[in-house]
Amino acid sequence: MSGELEHALAFLLAFDGRVHHYADGYFVKFEIRQVEPTKERPHGLRYSFTLHGPKGERLVGFDNAHAVAPLGSRYKSKPVVTDHWHRTEDDAGRPYSFERAEKLVDDFFDEVERVLGERGISFDVVEVEDRSEE
Repeated sequence: MSGELEHALAFLLAFDGRVHHYADGYFVKFEIRQVEPTKERPHGLRYSFTLHGPKGERLVGFDNAHAVAPLGSRYKSKPVVTDHWHRTEDDAGRPYSFERAEKLVDDFFDEVERVLGERGISFDVVEVEDRSEE
């Protein structure tokens, strides 16, 4: 693994257990672990990045806990790779093309910023909590 890839992986794994709190009770939660690469997780990561509302409800999520059907047709088979994202609290999930660690973090925060902006909530983090030791 190149030094650049090792740095990116260490950066991403450092997010595990972090909770970023925003105004009015909104927060994001990060769970990320390195695992053995499989067909479902060829990059060797198991992750769940979620934005939650004040009552704890998930508003946006990027994860690879299970496969989701591709968009556009119910007759297409589910992909083997399980990376996907939920654009809204009611979205069952849509495939996500994992390219690299930095892009995953950027894409997630782009969606967090979109949803918070739609709700009039500042994107400024008011507190960072580390739950990795819990």
